[in-house]
Amino acid sequence: MSRAETVSAAVRPRPLWTLGLFRDELRTTFRRWRTLALLGVLAAVPVLVGIAVRIETGDGSSGGGGGPAFVSQITNNGLFLVFTALAATLPFFLPMAVGVIAGDAVAGEAGAGTLRYLLVAPSGRTRLLLTKYATVMVFCLAATLTVAVSALAVGALLFPLGDLTTISGTRITFGEGLVRALLIALVVAASLLGLAALGLFVSTLTNSGVAAMATTVGLLITVQILDQIPQLHALHPYLFSHYWLSFADLMREPVHWDDLTRNLGLQALYATVFGSAAWARFTTKDVTA
Repeated sequence: MSRAETVSAAVRPRPLWTLGLFRDELRTTFRRWRTLALLGVLAAVPVLVGIAVRIETGDGSSGGGGGPAFVSQITNNGLFLVFTALAATLPFFLPMAVGVIAGDAVAGEAGAGTLRYLLVAPSGRTRLLLTKYATVMVFCLAATLTVAVSALAVGALLFPLGDLTTISGTRITFGEGLVRALLIALVVAASLLGLAALGLFVSTLTNSGVAAMATTVGLLITVQILDQIPQLHALHPYLFSHYWLSFADLMREPVHWDDLTRNLGLQALYATVFGSAAWARFTTKDVTA
């Protein structure tokens, strides 16, 4: 083997090295106090919702009121707290947390002066960007499961568990209800992938992590506002947040798949478009920090 081939083989990224990079990225992300604080806030939301419903129904009333459709069912079955907590956190708390992590993914490294050191290692910009996005995807799942597990624990402590009634009025077993709760959590996590790609793209545009996080959260709020303006109804199906609450269709019998597939397809489209834009920007970016 020639000297050039030896050097090339030494510099070429190995699969095990890539797994190590991914592992290190996960460790770094989930050890940050900001990440732990975000997960702590998400875990607290189901606790507050559960206590509020318990207090409201302490006199024996059903409590339904005007909240989400799942709220009126919590007192009959604590598993419904999982669906209610996800419905309560999905419009803002969950995507805000994802926006913070995604927005800081590249810009935070640049601002801290560590980005060019990562690029000195034989990772390559494409591999590093994919690792960053994979880490944000893991955070999407971790954040969603944090809400779901916290809600399940609180629901089991404060309310009875057992067979439950779907939105369609049919009865399913508690085991099937748990499976559907897991599917709903996975769908909610997948619903955040479009925003994650958008945040990653914004993160490649600046060297300031704070600016990238603020911009991503600002875009999230803007899209949420646009989705509430009736005059823009023609635009609504193309907004990444429009079908977020379609996960409720998994609690119908039979399951309504139309909006669910539209949501997942839309997230895949956003992930492809903004992921490609992030790659195009990052691979041509002049990294000086």
